[in-house]
Order: sequence, then C-alpha cells, then structure tokens
Amino acid sequence: MDAKGIMRSLPWWVKWVAIPVVAVIVFGGLIASIVGFLIGVLFKVLIFAALVGGLIYLVRHFTSASSSSRRDEW
Repeated sequence: MDAKGIMRSLPWWVKWVAIPVVAVIVFGGLIASIVGFLIGVLFKVLIFAALVGGLIYLVRHFTSASSSSRRDEW
C-alpha cells in the first residue's frame, strides 16, 4: 500500500486534526523561532526605514534652509 492509499483510508479527523496537532507539537519550537526571527527582521526593517526617512527629511530641511539663505545673500 502506498502513501496515498494509507492517507485515503484514514478518517477525516486524523488527516485534518491529529496530524497537524502532532506536527505542531514536534515542530512547535522551530515554528516559534522562525516566526520570532521574521518578526524581528520586520521590526528592524521598519526601524531602518524610519531612520532613513528621518535622515532624508533632516538633510532636505537643512539644505533647503541653507540654500534659501544663500539666495538672500546674493
């Protein structure tokens, strides 16, 4: 009997409830660490984007202020 035949002969609750529960029990720590890693990377990307955006804002603000004062001098 092949794997498809074995899976076909099982009741629905074994396929859709018992096997996923066993998988979560066995791989739960791995899944949690992967999800935690992804959330950490996403948080760092958001912090990076906010810092770069703030830096660009500050540079544009101060360069436009200094260029307008140069125009007044001319």
